[in-house]
Amino acid sequence: MADSLKCDVAVLGAGLAGGLVALALAKRRPELTVLLIEETDRIGGNHVWSFFDSDVDEADRWLVTPLISYGWRGYDVQFPAHARMLGTPYYSIESERLEDAVRVAMPAERILTGRRVLAASPKAAVLDDGTRIEAGGVIDARGGATLRHLDCGWQKFVGHELVLDAPHGLERPIVMDATVEQHDGYRFVYCLPFAENRVFVEDTYYSEFAHLHVDSIAARIARYAEARGWKVNSIARRESGVLPVVMGGDFDAYWQSGSGGVAKVGARAAMYHPTTGYSLPDAIRTAVMIAGETDLSGAALHTRLRAHARAAWDARGFYRMLDRMLFRAAAPTERYRVLERFYTLDGGLVRRFYAAQSTGMDKFRILAGKPPVPVGRAIAALGETRR
Repeated sequence: MADSLKCDVAVLGAGLAGGLVALALAKRRPELTVLLIEETDRIGGNHVWSFFDSDVDEADRWLVTPLISYGWRGYDVQFPAHARMLGTPYYSIESERLEDAVRVAMPAERILTGRRVLAASPKAAVLDDGTRIEAGGVIDARGGATLRHLDCGWQKFVGHELVLDAPHGLERPIVMDATVEQHDGYRFVYCLPFAENRVFVEDTYYSEFAHLHVDSIAARIARYAEARGWKVNSIARRESGVLPVVMGGDFDAYWQSGSGGVAKVGARAAMYHPTTGYSLPDAIRTAVMIAGETDLSGAALHTRLRAHARAAWDARGFYRMLDRMLFRAAAPTERYRVLERFYTLDGGLVRRFYAAQSTGMDKFRILAGKPPVPVGRAIAALGETRR
């Protein structure tokens, strides 16, 4: 006979969003029985997540600060026409830190790894071994729903943590090095100096195509390291991914496609910055919000989280419009010019952009002047809705 488990809250999926929800509840609501269910054998997967200091509210730092692996006082961007250092502090979290924190905070028997969810409802879930979870409320954090409901380009990347035989010489991260040869849309290289002889190098593309040529991009990372004079002794971490860059779509249909009336967080709720793909700030805000809710029943969680995600979707139409300009007004090899111009603007505007908190004046400044793309195509992209 199959097992039946009871809990106050069941979190389905232990990636970034689900892991943070479980951790926030464990820290702030220890009286609750929380189950965390993950299909793989790891919490958080194999990732490096980064964020700017201005992305996270002071009141929410209690959740994220213990997870930070590395921090820097500023970062660089580099383009063919100009380079710049910006003074906003920048932080990175390794997925191992999230896994360690969750396993310390939660009893081992409440973390179910290697278990796939077959079906979910607002108050129950069925696992692939026949186990039935009976919960006061269910939160679905199992990654993206049906993307055919969204109009997407793609941000895809391959990252290698390189162990070098000598210091790399970087004082701070290079968030965008767009001086590299352009391939497959807008290409830039991202560098995080973890130690004097360790650097995480990620080769990133804003492309119309979701297919990821991992071996080809890995070879480009090796050539990038060689061009910088770095001799690589070994690769300590390999990471890759393909993220949607959302230009439009049907939020209601997307939400419904991901378990219907079940509460959702993370990519399943379309909770990420439409342009940058950054998901950590939204994941932190959402986890803190859930931990402060008094009613954690399935229906209440669905109502609250759907309203939260809908409000974010409605507020971020400007960024989806910019995505349309990037993908539809600029020729693929010329897309870097859009970002090159953006990084000539005020540092406060750049901070607010990454935090998805651009003011009306910020939006005017971003769009003002002659666009770095053909004018006719820019006007068409500005007025376009979903294809």
